[in-house]
Amino acid sequence: MYLYWDPTYILVIIGAFICLMASLNVKATFSKYSRVYNRRGMTAQDAAQAILAGAGIYDVRIEYVSGSLTDHYSPQEKVLRLSDSTYNQTSVAAIGVAAHECGHAIQDYEGYAPLKLRSAAVPIANIGSSLSWPLIIIGIIFGIGGLARAGVFLFTFVVVFQLITLPVEFNASHRAMRILRDNALLTDSEQDCARSVLTAAALTYVASLLSSILQLFRLIVLTQGNNRRRR
Repeated sequence: MYLYWDPTYILVIIGAFICLMASLNVKATFSKYSRVYNRRGMTAQDAAQAILAGAGIYDVRIEYVSGSLTDHYSPQEKVLRLSDSTYNQTSVAAIGVAAHECGHAIQDYEGYAPLKLRSAAVPIANIGSSLSWPLIIIGIIFGIGGLARAGVFLFTFVVVFQLITLPVEFNASHRAMRILRDNALLTDSEQDCARSVLTAAALTYVASLLSSILQLFRLIVLTQGNNRRRR
């Protein structure tokens, strides 16, 4: 019964709703400002090249990656990847996203501690993500409380990883806006548009963390309740 429906599912529904609203918001905001083009006619790729060069970074490649808003920076490969929605686009939304990814490259170049911590936490978070649910389900089905609690403990790694991610993402956006302003890559009004896009994107990370915290609380309630029934 507890694997299919229980009152704590309301926490899952709330978390899913929060994530859905954040996702819809970032897509709508990006779509809105994708129709606002920068006056200099720069592409996001051009802006990224200028930002990296201005920061003295010459060992990071800029590559195209398929998809929409699949942009990311890989510290291990020293590659900044821009997606279909940004690479050759001249919108202020695209330039804002590219500047954000450049913010991550600059973090890496300067040895920003939270980025190092997040990179180090990736393997642990992956273990927690892949093993937590099998242990929890098996533990609840067979009444093995220790196994279920071990699964919950592993799930906390996922939550901690998302918590570590927040300052990294917020800092990258802060760096992006400062760079766009200091280098006059966008006008004041264009900067406001880019800021709206980056704020909406940052809220998706907040939503994901809140959803995971609600899920963690639910799992704690379920495993404790299961232990009491077994006594």
